[in-house]
Amino acid sequence: MAADPFALPEAALAEYLTQHVDGFHGPLAATKFKGGQSNPTYRIDAASGCYVLRRKPPGVLLPSAHAVDREFRVLRALQHSAVPVARALHLCIDDSVIGSMFYLMEHVDGRVFWDPAMPDIGNDQRAANYDDIIATLAALHAVDVDAAGLADYGKPGNYFARQLARWTEQYRASGFQQRNWSTQPVAMMETLLAELPPRCPADDGRVALVHGDYRSDNLMFAHDTSAHSRPRILAVMDWELSTLGHPLADLGYFCMALRLPGQPPLPGLAGIDRAALGIPDEAAVLRRYSELSGTRVDADWSFVLAFSFFRLAAIAQGVAKRAQQGNASSERALQAGCMVTLLAQMGVQALRDG
Repeated sequence: MAADPFALPEAALAEYLTQHVDGFHGPLAATKFKGGQSNPTYRIDAASGCYVLRRKPPGVLLPSAHAVDREFRVLRALQHSAVPVARALHLCIDDSVIGSMFYLMEHVDGRVFWDPAMPDIGNDQRAANYDDIIATLAALHAVDVDAAGLADYGKPGNYFARQLARWTEQYRASGFQQRNWSTQPVAMMETLLAELPPRCPADDGRVALVHGDYRSDNLMFAHDTSAHSRPRILAVMDWELSTLGHPLADLGYFCMALRLPGQPPLPGLAGIDRAALGIPDEAAVLRRYSELSGTRVDADWSFVLAFSFFRLAAIAQGVAKRAQQGNASSERALQAGCMVTLLAQMGVQALRDG
């Protein structure tokens, strides 16, 4: 039987962490989390406590992808900000320790809502959760990147144009075909590639720290969800795609969940009576974000949404490509490839609606 490429050398890792992380003591046991399509993530149970490890996946990777060192940097920068994050403990750039770069952070004891409908809580709590989600996003975009030491974390200006170029390149680099389904060529993706650049808005000077993958399952909530407890986001997770960019990019990405169908691997809220569940509609999300952030939502919103669908489709194809190569992090990675056509179709529809 072939060795598991994601297995960690526990004894060697324990020895390394004991030497490099204050207060860490082995032995340890590593358990890979099932979620996550990109950077493999592990729960580390050690004699000194519980931690979380994020690593680059093994194998051949696209250039600039899986930059766990960037994740570590932004976690450190946000440690004492209004944005809740796990405490980053150590970055290891020595590939010989476990086979790829990794970092260790504290374990945050909370709950993740994998389904954005949050079916197992009451309506009042659900509505409050969504308000916290929007408030946390506004707080993120209010971070003073200069004061946080992140002025060089990305290129300021022309964010949408630069991202279109980047994800077009990544999409082309990830092209492949498989027996039962194909992600290349996808006609609707070609339509987006042709129609998005002319619609790209002019740079309006707004620059913020953007998360890049802001959705409910990348947020850790406090366990107590009683009617008398104010919901609280304990940590924003998965910062791999973070950069300096336009704040509306995060907002558009988050609003995709309102339009996506409720099916894995990208569960959405389309077809659900959201009002009955206390979930705000798109207009309410935009209005509340504007109130909390002071940021105008006056761009070509149809473009913002279409761009978000295109970008996610390009990401999904990259995930599927890694699955074909055997180095994707999630068992559902091939399902992500199946979503490329649907996401592209929804992107074209959003663009035409405007």
